[in-house]
Amino acid sequence: MNSLMLNTDGVQIPQLGYGVWQVPADEAEQAVTTALQAGYRHIDTAAAYGNEEGVGRAVRGSGLPREKVFVTTKLWNGDHGRAEAAFDESLARLGLDHIDLFLIHWPVPKQDKYVQAWKAMEKIYRDGRAKAIGVSNFTVETLTRLMDETGITPSINQIELHPYLQQREMRAFHEANGILTEAWSPLGQGKGLLSDPALAVLSEKYGKTPAQIVLRWHLQLGNVVIPKSVTPARIKENIGVFDFILDSEDMSAIGALNKGQRLGPDPDTFNVA
Repeated sequence: MNSLMLNTDGVQIPQLGYGVWQVPADEAEQAVTTALQAGYRHIDTAAAYGNEEGVGRAVRGSGLPREKVFVTTKLWNGDHGRAEAAFDESLARLGLDHIDLFLIHWPVPKQDKYVQAWKAMEKIYRDGRAKAIGVSNFTVETLTRLMDETGITPSINQIELHPYLQQREMRAFHEANGILTEAWSPLGQGKGLLSDPALAVLSEKYGKTPAQIVLRWHLQLGNVVIPKSVTPARIKENIGVFDFILDSEDMSAIGALNKGQRLGPDPDTFNVA
């Protein structure tokens, strides 16, 4: 399993993780257990997902040393003014002694509390309760303000990113500022991407599924990627992407699929509390 170095005291993040967005609370423990048994060592959850308890039970019950499992959770929008308390609540739900990566889930610019939240997260990081801190769904504008007004550059920005929404400007901005790019909905949420004829050609060429082709593309771009599935066979399929390499021509073919097509909310306007 490949790992990438965060800009934070030598902390490494497994490049391929397992996401639990929309995994029901009563299914989370089994799904994460299946993922850990399949070889995943990076689990991505959030307070807003309502499944931190199940994730924590799976991690604690896995038999794996705590330092071998990288756990991410996120600060929800309505908690920007109480980030420390919200962090403690997530930690309690997970039943863990620390979180590896704590993210601001959305900037909610209209609310204008994300800088306040970040300053509280800097304290959580300095206290050692989160090994690294970062953001999710931030734009060049919100990231720039955060860096200008606080002391720690986010280690990662988790954004919607898939072949139909390639986020080249954001990726370039991240690279220029030492921030890793993490892709959510990396497979396009099952909304047509995996049926694209260009991916069918590559699937045939490499003897891999379209999903495996797309995940390999992410890895070769340098993205951290967190596919989600509750189907055991699919969970195992998604991790089978380390035994082949896409050539430059095929990377370019996937690069040509960009439509600027967003499936999730717009970070500039999303304001759900």
